[in-house]
Amino acid sequence: VQLVESGGGMVQPGGSLRLSCAASGFTFSSYGMNWVRQAPGKGPEWVSGINPGGGTTLYADSVKGRFTISRDNAKNTLTLQMIGLEPEDTALYYCARGQGGGAMDYWGKGTLVTVSS
Repeated sequence: VQLVESGGGMVQPGGSLRLSCAASGFTFSSYGMNWVRQAPGKGPEWVSGINPGGGTTLYADSVKGRFTISRDNAKNTLTLQMIGLEPEDTALYYCARGQGGGAMDYWGKGTLVTVSS
């Protein structure tokens, strides 16, 4: 199993970024997927999740209305579109494979998002 995130960078408050996660080594379309972030000096925070078919999405209250999760099962790709970024969104963003019941068994190495003026 391999999960490789990309798309992070530095952006000003109010800006936008689009994160991607390329998945390989497993049947991507059979698993729910998640985005989790970890801010400097803090513990991991679940951000968003999507079911295997892509028809059901969930968001943390802190990002609801600003972030959109999606997936392309034909391309084995998970995406997180982020708008209205705030300094509090600064974190290392990971994609993680779901195992049901909130558990996540494989994680990527993360992509860094920095929101600063």
